[in-house]
Amino acid sequence: MVTTLYRLIKYGLQIFWRQRLLSVATMVVILLALLVFEGLIIVGVVGNTALKSIQDKIDISVYFKVNTPEDEILRVKRSLEEMAEVKEVEYISRDRALEIFRARHEEDETITQALEELDENPLSASLNVKAKNPEEYAIVASFLENIVSDELVENITYNQNQAVIDRLAAIIRVTRQIGILAALFLTIVAILVSFNTILLGIYSNRDEISVMRLVGASGMYVRGPFVVMGIIYGGITAFLSMLFTAPVVFLSAPYVRLFVPEMDLAAYYTGNVWMLFLYQLLFGIGIGVASSFIAIRRYLKT
Repeated sequence: MVTTLYRLIKYGLQIFWRQRLLSVATMVVILLALLVFEGLIIVGVVGNTALKSIQDKIDISVYFKVNTPEDEILRVKRSLEEMAEVKEVEYISRDRALEIFRARHEEDETITQALEELDENPLSASLNVKAKNPEEYAIVASFLENIVSDELVENITYNQNQAVIDRLAAIIRVTRQIGILAALFLTIVAILVSFNTILLGIYSNRDEISVMRLVGASGMYVRGPFVVMGIIYGGITAFLSMLFTAPVVFLSAPYVRLFVPEMDLAAYYTGNVWMLFLYQLLFGIGIGVASSFIAIRRYLKT
């Protein structure tokens, strides 16, 4: 078994070296597919971090009228917390709202003096509702309209935030779709190029393959060297992909942090470098091995 495996690897390396120019061209195409694949992973991580950050800033605020009983507000809060779409509901009482307002305008003497001259708190209580998904705010807003009477509510801010929420959800959805389509397209191109390269390798070694078949070599023995070629393609391109991506990641990390302060791209890449390499290796080897199997199967059928 060890001897057979050694021969298969040796023969595969020989074929790889004989057609090294074609092999380099094939690996360039596979490398492009891997770079897009890895870019899709990194962009996805940055996008999810940015989305989480924006989601924490976007909510639906329900402002109640000053005379609304606190028990009624807490009833609405409990109803919202029971919804599967709701992530968090924050209750801000009238006193708490006044504290926040004072802290926000403590340097404005005009507002501070105006508040001191008032006999009572002019601010109303409110509920800040955060959904688990931006696309679910419409469901939450519809639910609020059904359970809360207009006599109790001063304002619901969903209509003001709706355009931002819908635009954010659409951008994220379209970006993911474009990335997946680009990766899929390059994967198909890489498989086709690898398939043709391996098929040329099979054709250039057709005499040796014919001799193998005449002496009774199994189909796996004939396929083995070309599968080894596919593994070589995937291994080398996975290493090169990580090599090319690393400087780009570290150079772009400070700029990414300007737009998404919560995202430390360099730390993420360093902490997950082996996982990313494993993904690249599996994806690259998958392309190479799939191309090898398709090519040799087609040849053996002829």
